[in-house]
Amino acid sequence: MPTLVIANKCYSSWSLRPWLLMKQLGISFDEIIIPLDLPDTKAKVLRHSPAGKVPILIDGDATVWETIAIMEYVGEAYHAPVWPEVREARAMARSVAAEMHAGFSALRSACPMNLGRKYAQKDRGEAVARDVARFSEIVHQARERFGAGGPFLFGAFTAADAMYAPLATRLDTYSIALDAMTRAYVDAILSLPAFQEWRSAALTEEWVVAADEVDEEAIENCRKAA
Repeated sequence: MPTLVIANKCYSSWSLRPWLLMKQLGISFDEIIIPLDLPDTKAKVLRHSPAGKVPILIDGDATVWETIAIMEYVGEAYHAPVWPEVREARAMARSVAAEMHAGFSALRSACPMNLGRKYAQKDRGEAVARDVARFSEIVHQARERFGAGGPFLFGAFTAADAMYAPLATRLDTYSIALDAMTRAYVDAILSLPAFQEWRSAALTEEWVVAADEVDEEAIENCRKAA
C-alpha cells in the first residue's frame, strides 16, 4: 500500500491536493503527518524525500514528490482516471492545473488556507479580485464546454479539481462573493465526503496557528525549507 506524507491538514493546501484525488479515486493509502515549522520538521521530511518538501508519495521503490508528479504517477501506477478521457478536455485540465500550480499568488497570499476560521466579506484588493475573476473564468469555460457529466470542472472529478480544491476553501473561508456557477462549483468541492473527512481531521489537530499568524508565504517557505 502506498504512503502519502503530508503536513498540517488545517493549513497545508499542497497536501490536500493529492490526498483528495487519491481518496476520490478509491486508492487506499497510509498517511504520515509531519507538522510544519517545528524544530524537527526538516529532519523528518528529509527521511522521506531528498527534496525536503511535502507532499511525498512512497510506493514500494518509488518516491514521488511535487503534487502534479504525484497525480501523474497515481494515474499510471493504478490505471486511474486522473485526467478527462476526451483529449481536448484533458489538454485543458492539464493546462489549468499547471496554471494553479504557478499562479493565483495574490489570492494565495492574502487569503491563506485555514479550515479553522471564517472571515467576513470585505474588499481584499484589485489583485485578489483579478485572481477570483480568472478562477471564475476557468470554471465557466470548463463547465460550459466539458462539464455536462457532473458538477466538477470536466464533469467527473479529476486532478484539475484536486488542484483547485484549496482555492475553493479560501473563497469560502474569506466569504468572497461569487457568481452562481462558480459558487455551485465551490459547493460541490466542499460537499465531497472526502473533503469533509479532511476538514474534520483538520479541526481536531493539536497544531494551531493564531489567526493573525497564518501566512501563505510563510507556510510555503516552511514547505520548501522542510
